[in-house]
Amino acid sequence: MSATKPTVLILCTGNSCRSHMAEGILRQAAGDFLNVESAGSKPSGYVHPLAIKALAEIGIDISAHRSKSMNEFLSQPVETVITVCGNADQVCPHYPGQVNRFHWPFDDPAHATGTEDEVYAVFRRVRDEIKEKFEAYANERRQTLKA
Repeated sequence: MSATKPTVLILCTGNSCRSHMAEGILRQAAGDFLNVESAGSKPSGYVHPLAIKALAEIGIDISAHRSKSMNEFLSQPVETVITVCGNADQVCPHYPGQVNRFHWPFDDPAHATGTEDEVYAVFRRVRDEIKEKFEAYANERRQTLKA
């Protein structure tokens, strides 16, 4: 954790798909001025292979990420908390130094059903939705820094 860069913590329930995709995308878009982390209220213990694959497809490597509990961050300063699912939003604690909180829900691709191709299409769609939202957020934050 960097003392100079504010921390953005992205939360979902299992910390296996959406929060990791958002972490990877936001880190790529804003890692030069934000410390980006993700965690879950009930960590699954793994990062979904299709989330890793979907991000690799757009040049972002999250294969070294690990599923972790939001409690790991309770004693660390967290400037912004972003929840990406309803369950995490409901159980989210307040973190030291927390200034901002956003709730941007996305469908859980881990619950997609159908053929392998149909399931992967859901991962890609959710990845693209997350990418659009988090890149816009990064650009907004960058403009605020310049002001």
